[in-house]
Amino acid sequence: MLSPSPEKLPSAGLPPTLEPGTSPWRDAWHRLSRNRLAVFGGVILIVLTALCVAGPWFMGNDYQSQDLRLGAVPPNAAHWLGTDTLGRDLFSRLLYGGRISLLVGFIATVVALVIGVTYGAIAGFFGGKLDSVMMRIVDILYALPFTIFVILLMVFFGRNIWLLFFAIGAVEWLTMSRIVRGQIMSIKRMEYIEAARSLGFGRRRIIFRHMIPNILGPVIVYTTLTIPAVMLLEAFLSFLGLGVQPPMSSWGVLIKDGAEKMEEYPWLLIFPATLFSLTLFSLNFLGDGLRDALDVRSSKD
Repeated sequence: MLSPSPEKLPSAGLPPTLEPGTSPWRDAWHRLSRNRLAVFGGVILIVLTALCVAGPWFMGNDYQSQDLRLGAVPPNAAHWLGTDTLGRDLFSRLLYGGRISLLVGFIATVVALVIGVTYGAIAGFFGGKLDSVMMRIVDILYALPFTIFVILLMVFFGRNIWLLFFAIGAVEWLTMSRIVRGQIMSIKRMEYIEAARSLGFGRRRIIFRHMIPNILGPVIVYTTLTIPAVMLLEAFLSFLGLGVQPPMSSWGVLIKDGAEKMEEYPWLLIFPATLFSLTLFSLNFLGDGLRDALDVRSSKD
């Protein structure tokens, strides 16, 4: 009688080999890295941000130096993207304007993020009458025209660039508060929240240490989609003359100036509009990729 080979005998007392586990964030990063459009958007944003932050320091032409004798000239060796009607280098103004536009997008989004997450978390956690009152306030604010509200703030308090950041952020938090409220209401009865209550943790600690960190996925996704909306609002205000004031510039200001002279000097509109559109597309590609990557229902590889 033949006995089984030693290789086929089960190892007595040894547990089966287990595959090493991975964290949800590592799985999300793996899914995001396989999304080509999201990776493309992220790379474009990093490159544009680096150019806008460091580029003006290495440019030979200052963004506000005028040469009225030169006037508006098309792209050439001395001025890669040409000059505007005041003889200012368009490439330098694009890079400097990118600083302002990206700064508006990020700072205003951070303001909206802080207000919306805090407001929605409090409403969702306490519920009841407090939640009803807070959500009715959100409904009333939704009925107000955001753009007119920002215009009134700018007219009343003056055309200050920092006020522009906070004014835009103060009207973009409503949707964020609703998203956070819904997420908080869906997890506030879970076991780990009940365990935190039974251990005597305070409400503030439960909200900010246990609940908000567990809803970061939807918050991050909506944040990436808020930045382009904020930048578009700043560009619209610039068209009305209520955005960034001279001699500073932003992509919205440059697009406004280029639109007024696009028949005579088309490069004044083409270059800032292309750069602005590329940034908005990149942000939306990245937001869509993050939405898919952070979806807990996505299959694991």
